[in-house]
Amino acid sequence: MRGVAFYFFAFAVLCVTIGMLWGIQMAASGEHALAPAHAHLNLVGWASMGLFGLYYRLTPDAAATGLAKIHLVVAVTGVIVMIPGIALALSERGEMLAVVGSLLTLASMLIFALTVLRHGFGAQA
Repeated sequence: MRGVAFYFFAFAVLCVTIGMLWGIQMAASGEHALAPAHAHLNLVGWASMGLFGLYYRLTPDAAATGLAKIHLVVAVTGVIVMIPGIALALSERGEMLAVVGSLLTLASMLIFALTVLRHGFGAQA
């Protein structure tokens, strides 16, 4: 059965693939106005999600909790809302999505901090 570690890592791979394609598109077009959104997709979408996935794979007690599932939903939703929100803010079409996505991403990191404090790191013998 696939758990939260798999879903975090699968979403990370999706984000980095989209980020690479977006970067190639920006380079080919010479238009880099949305580079900050692209950078956030790679950093939060690939790096953070990938690290969350690795943590949950290495710490199965944490992965087995309901809080881990909440973390997954909040983290993924944060990225899905924040990245288009940053793009909209950069094109001066409003900042609300960027704000909401950023707050969700912050909430995700606070959930992760609580999880690490509760469960430590790695499988407990």
